[in-house]
Amino acid sequence: MTFLQRVLKLQAALWALAGVALAVAPGPVLEGVLDQPPISERAWVRVAGVCAVVLAMLMVLVGQRVADVWWWAWSFALLEAGVATVFALKAAFRLVPGASAWSWWALAGVSAAFGALDLAGLARASREKPFVP
Repeated sequence: MTFLQRVLKLQAALWALAGVALAVAPGPVLEGVLDQPPISERAWVRVAGVCAVVLAMLMVLVGQRVADVWWWAWSFALLEAGVATVFALKAAFRLVPGASAWSWWALAGVSAAFGALDLAGLARASREKPFVP
């Protein structure tokens, strides 16, 4: 359970950091850090940032009660797999003209890595405390 708890805490910290950055300064994050072309409507990016912070809070809550609700972490593994897929497709097909693909590949890799860590933590947790006795 300790491994899954640590993964969830680290995952929550990165989601919270990214969420705050997107909510507070979407332009500098998208254009400066991720090397993307300017966008005119940043409200949706800010909303995504707020959602990321709330998601991080949920990860912390599950991490605090991981001994009782370890199977809830499946939702985070699914989230990371979905996010990695979306980012990889975005990078592979360059859906935005003039956008750099390296940042999307990097984000896809980080999400895939966290998905794998979630699965490893779930495997360990299921051996420690099986879902069905």
